[in-house]
Amino acid sequence: MRRRSHHERKFLAVLKHEGPVTIVSPYAQPAAVVNTWMSYVSVVGNELHIPAAGMHSVEEAAKTDDRVTVTFGSKEVEGTVGPGAGFHVHGRARFESSGPAFDEKKKQFPWLTRLLVVTIDDIQQKI
Repeated sequence: MRRRSHHERKFLAVLKHEGPVTIVSPYAQPAAVVNTWMSYVSVVGNELHIPAAGMHSVEEAAKTDDRVTVTFGSKEVEGTVGPGAGFHVHGRARFESSGPAFDEKKKQFPWLTRLLVVTIDDIQQKI
């Protein structure tokens, strides 16, 4: 198992706090934007697993361009210039309605209808 970088550890520390998460399909016309909560998001290997009940605009956008940006932040984690750290995660989105990952998330969140899986391309600390 590889050792996590300082940058990755700080990102995971931010995820331990509650707050909004914004998911953007920037290349949709118009851009698709939805929100969820950090406590709903799981990091599994190189993927984010996010329960979806709505998110139809992002799902539709992913059919033609699957690139997404997901934003996270917390004032509870030291950032680059003081209190508060924020990250942009860039990746590729797909929606699943069955399978082991879907079933696992459905146990946690019975209301979900699909699982948004974001394969991480990169993580950038913004603050």
